[in-house]
Amino acid sequence: MAKSRQNKNKLDPASETFALGLQMLSRIAIFSPMRYHYTVVRRKGNRCPENGWATVTRNGHIHTHPTRRGTPEEWVYILAHCLLHLGFDHFRPQVDDRTFQLWNSACDAYIARFLAQLKIGKAPADMESDLSLLPTGAEETIFRQMLSGNFPESWLHCGTTGPQGADMVIEELVTHSYRKPPDWPSLLGIGIALAVKEAVANTSHVTLDRDGRPVNMSVAEQARQWFIASFPLLGALAASFKIIEDIKICQSMTISVAAVNAELQEIYINPAAALTPDEMRFVMAHELLHVGLRHDTRIQGRDWFLWNVACDYVINSWLIEMEVGQMPALGALYDEELKGFSAEAIYDRIVNDLRRYRKLWTLRGKGMGDLIPPNRPGWWRLDDGIRLDDFYRNCLIQGLEYHHEQQRGFLPAGLIEEIWALSQPPIPWDVELARWFDLYFPALEKRRSYARPSRRQSATPDIPRPSWVIPEEAVKDRTFGVILDTSGSMSRTLLAKALGAIASYATARDVPLARVIFCDAAYYDQGYMPPEAIAERVRVRGRGGTILQPALSFLERTPDFPKNGPVLIITDGYCDIITFTSPRPHAYLLPKGHHLPFSPHGELFYIE
Repeated sequence: MAKSRQNKNKLDPASETFALGLQMLSRIAIFSPMRYHYTVVRRKGNRCPENGWATVTRNGHIHTHPTRRGTPEEWVYILAHCLLHLGFDHFRPQVDDRTFQLWNSACDAYIARFLAQLKIGKAPADMESDLSLLPTGAEETIFRQMLSGNFPESWLHCGTTGPQGADMVIEELVTHSYRKPPDWPSLLGIGIALAVKEAVANTSHVTLDRDGRPVNMSVAEQARQWFIASFPLLGALAASFKIIEDIKICQSMTISVAAVNAELQEIYINPAAALTPDEMRFVMAHELLHVGLRHDTRIQGRDWFLWNVACDYVINSWLIEMEVGQMPALGALYDEELKGFSAEAIYDRIVNDLRRYRKLWTLRGKGMGDLIPPNRPGWWRLDDGIRLDDFYRNCLIQGLEYHHEQQRGFLPAGLIEEIWALSQPPIPWDVELARWFDLYFPALEKRRSYARPSRRQSATPDIPRPSWVIPEEAVKDRTFGVILDTSGSMSRTLLAKALGAIASYATARDVPLARVIFCDAAYYDQGYMPPEAIAERVRVRGRGGTILQPALSFLERTPDFPKNGPVLIITDGYCDIITFTSPRPHAYLLPKGHHLPFSPHGELFYIE
């Protein structure tokens, strides 16, 4: 089934080469201002003749042959040819069909020389012409020579429909009251100016500062400009960061290749690493993804360096899959066996072999993470941190949308899912806990009963009125277990929030009793208690360490506790490793920023 779906979504060879050609055209600066104004129509029954390549209308509709095969470079040539008809304002009214045919051929010959001189794309075999045989001068000059009849026949083969037809289609100009028709010559003029600036920058590697003075552009700055211009996914993030290339600063911070500080919005590049342009793109994309995917705020009490290592494995796998730059020759963390795993899953895997992973090198150096931790713990919880966190998320989400709109290439499915997951606002912990209660304790249906008349109306005092009651059989076995960490490390604020939420949700869902067990160095069974009375009985005992496994085993052996009764474990994470092999549903409630010393099999809720 999966194979058939993949085959269905796979493009045929003709469509695949056409899509590649369209992507290559979008990267050419001269046509970039026209990008959002023209429309490509590639379907059966359009205005392209059977033996042609494409036609263009003055509304900006390019009708391409739906099944004709060509190389991506040939499609770049064809599409650029059609756009130049618009940009050079070739749509002019003519006297008759023969005159218009000659005018179209004159314009085709002029465009053929223009594209040959700029080396844009490659002309198909049926449109190839010797540059020395192509006419010189403007379109009007070529047109007058054609009217005289003194011209070589090769001039008639420069169009995208061959010598038998015109590739410019005259149609009624469609205008809308809310939108003016595009000024094609002005858009082309802007594109030519951009192309000139790009050519100067590429040849001289010189840019201007705010005062207009020339500044040498380093390899890192060139990489940043490439992301802004050609890789929308990370363009906004690249523009918002300051690049620091100071060898003394890097030595003082023990940065061998690169590092990033999300709080200060700085990327540190060590010039002594001598990275090539492709390696610099890889390194810069690596650091920007650290920030955009909020790896610094997702640590949740984990070891900072090992969490950095896990994130490096994920990022480097994606960059290799996307072919963004080249992995540095100095090395980077990559393991084929870890491909497709999330950072959280990789972390849970590497903590079992600390001796090996503590010796690994990141882009910063041995035993140090290239994601520099914040100076003040919990900085993202403050007002400025929240705004910065939202800013990074929005940059990456908007970059993903631009990347798809401009068809800038392949992105791994795992990266797309993680970005969309970041775009959703986090659900408050108490709402998640309420959903957990709803899952195991659905609302009960009340019934009217005369067993206990609830009231009598004054007008008819002799008539008893039934009350709403819940059947006893519906409440039977409607309970859950609470294993509560009462060691000295548990704060009173944490206990108050957790127990208050449990009591309110249990009461709202008609749970009469809960089986409560207190834990620290040993467990203490409190029996069945009303949920609202749990908080009154809690006493922090203050012993060292918390052992939860005996309490779970005891609850499993208790005969009067339902086999499918869920268990809620409230702890701060400073506990033993639990091997909970029972199929009984269970969940953990931890303070935000803490982490369990094992991989939980049940739900995990974090208290704000």
